[in-house]
Amino acid sequence: MPRRFSMEGLPEALLLEVVKRVTKTSDRNSLCLVSKQLCTIEAEHRDDIRLGCGLNTRTEALVSLFSQFPNLAKVEINYSEWKHSDGDQLKNQGLLVLSSHCHSLSDLALSFCSYIDDIDLPYLVESKNLRSLRLNHTPAVTSTGILQVAVGCRYLSVLHLVDCTAIDKMK
Repeated sequence: MPRRFSMEGLPEALLLEVVKRVTKTSDRNSLCLVSKQLCTIEAEHRDDIRLGCGLNTRTEALVSLFSQFPNLAKVEINYSEWKHSDGDQLKNQGLLVLSSHCHSLSDLALSFCSYIDDIDLPYLVESKNLRSLRLNHTPAVTSTGILQVAVGCRYLSVLHLVDCTAIDKMK
């Protein structure tokens, strides 16, 4: 009779090495199907995440999501395929939750985030390690919001703006 193999008895260092070698996002997401321990290790060591349509934007849902991944350095939020039937987009306190729960955040990309504006952007100043901010088609962001981020984020060295139509307006 064949013996069943269990990953639960393996040392964490070995499991971490397995997780590091899985590079494809869909495969990393499937690790939870293999082992709860692999799932936990993967979440603790994941440093990037891509989000978009279907993201639950309620504050408690965002807190829960970002708390699962304590080492996120790179976050990309893209609503390029968004329709009103997909639910709400990130807005209001969403950037505050992101910046206050992702302490390692160094690279943030926001694409087609129609509801992010100058009220939300200053929350990014809480991201003490933010080095790169990319805004693509964020029509409610003006020069005022960009200035607040540029002055408040000490380590910001990359500011990439594409199709930000209100950028020449001051509020």
